[in-house]
Amino acid sequence: MTPGLAITPLHAAAALCIMAAHLSAQEPTLLAHWRLAGDGRDSSGNERHLRVVGVDWGAAGPRGVAGTAATFDGRGDFLELPAANSPALGAREFTFSLWVHTDAELDDVIGDLAGQFDEATRIGWQISIQNAAGVTSSQPNHRHVHFGIDQGHLEPLWTDHGRVGEGMFVFALCVHDGALYAATCEPGAEQRGRVYRWDGEGRWIDRGAPDGCNSISSLASFGGSLYAGSSKYRLAGSALPESENPHSGGKIFRLRGAGDWEQIGTLPDVQAIGSLVVYRGKLYASSMYKPGGLFRHDGGTTWTACGTPDGKRVNSLAVYNGSLWATGYDEAGIYRYDGANWHHAGKAGEGRQTYALAVHRGGLVVSQWPEAKVFRYVADGDWQSIGRLGNELESMPLVVYNGKLFGGTLPQAEVYRFDGDESWTNVGRLDHTPDVKYRRAWSMAVFQGRLFCGTLPSGHVHSIEAGKNVTYDRELAPGWRHVAAVRRGNRLELVIDGELAARSAEFRATDYNLTVARPLQIGFGAHDYFRGRLAEIRLYQGALSPLMIRAQFAEGRPPQ
Repeated sequence: MTPGLAITPLHAAAALCIMAAHLSAQEPTLLAHWRLAGDGRDSSGNERHLRVVGVDWGAAGPRGVAGTAATFDGRGDFLELPAANSPALGAREFTFSLWVHTDAELDDVIGDLAGQFDEATRIGWQISIQNAAGVTSSQPNHRHVHFGIDQGHLEPLWTDHGRVGEGMFVFALCVHDGALYAATCEPGAEQRGRVYRWDGEGRWIDRGAPDGCNSISSLASFGGSLYAGSSKYRLAGSALPESENPHSGGKIFRLRGAGDWEQIGTLPDVQAIGSLVVYRGKLYASSMYKPGGLFRHDGGTTWTACGTPDGKRVNSLAVYNGSLWATGYDEAGIYRYDGANWHHAGKAGEGRQTYALAVHRGGLVVSQWPEAKVFRYVADGDWQSIGRLGNELESMPLVVYNGKLFGGTLPQAEVYRFDGDESWTNVGRLDHTPDVKYRRAWSMAVFQGRLFCGTLPSGHVHSIEAGKNVTYDRELAPGWRHVAAVRRGNRLELVIDGELAARSAEFRATDYNLTVARPLQIGFGAHDYFRGRLAEIRLYQGALSPLMIRAQFAEGRPPQ
């Protein structure tokens, strides 16, 4: 101690702050290191070896060396650390990092990277790459990384983000290039369906009316571009007065910038686009009304007809386990297209129509009318009910969000969360328009870590957060990417290829104790079995510094 320097309470407090800063700056503790170079053994010395289900060990890793990565088939392969040997992360900082390889052309969703989550209590964490399609008429999320934690928390109220333009129907939501887009039905004689970009706090920036008809009914992000499908929507189907706008739709457009839309095709005999989806590297579109049709974009303005099953309409489109799947409005049917031929996959109970598709816990689920039930695919001709959404008549959009499946309804425009054993929990009503027969919670998307939902007839968009989340709201480029999910202080972070890609809103760390008696799973979770390759997985107690994460990326990056 310096002679003559008295120790005051202020000095003591400063010394404690310095000590705390020193401790927090210490290198995080490595809890497990799974190289996935031929086996699932832990090389950290902590003996956290993985149970292996399936998985091919012969793949080349990010450096191009054979046998240094694991290939997951997207159908049933996964790795698991038993609950008894899984670390208790508590409310402390942690880092989960890995190398992930995805293909550019996909015939399946990508699925879950890792997680340790108890669906019953909603406690735990998960990391996935979301491919959400068949969400009624749109593909709202495509190759988006999602990192979420939860301790059974759900915001008590939905946030109302205002009416979208002069729309009475938010027909489609889509996340593209870091922004949320909404497409509307605006039925007046001089109105047209438009696309808007959300600018926060109820501000919606007009990005133009691509066509002259009353609706833009479908959106999809693909290959760095935003696509839109136009429709002459028949509002009588929602028990509303028909539109005075006489113009037909059935066209596909691509956004070139601001409000500049390029028409890339007109589908023959189609008045309204039913859905857009990406399958095997191509964009597909369906017809909402008769005559039915599925069409594939083959470049320029060329759209190739792909037929329909027995002449029936195919509407919402999704991709799952090698096939393109479709719902139907001519019966409560679900149909499967293998790239050449259609197959009838069965019907959803006693329903008359099917509306949306989602992939939940490795299985395909479908919504329907008029029972408002959701059914899970077992085999062609065998769909099992997983429950009814309250006393509603129609279950519509279905989205997996932070470990749980959510669905929207008609006639009260309610949103429900699936809690297992045919149990659905009402988490809010979004449209209170008086003196109408039907209200729809129709469109959904995950953006900035929140679940968004668009409605009819109020034309508003609402959002809610379950737990705390951070999302990378751009398409994750194919090939090898280094991803680090970090819980740092009172925020979550996603670091991709060594650079901070997204950060969550602040939260109180003590509200999220993630210790749970569940196994840690790699390649499986609430969304789907992972399709792709993984290598060099590390789990740390503590938040890796940006410098340390960049060093991991530099060490393992593919040769230039």
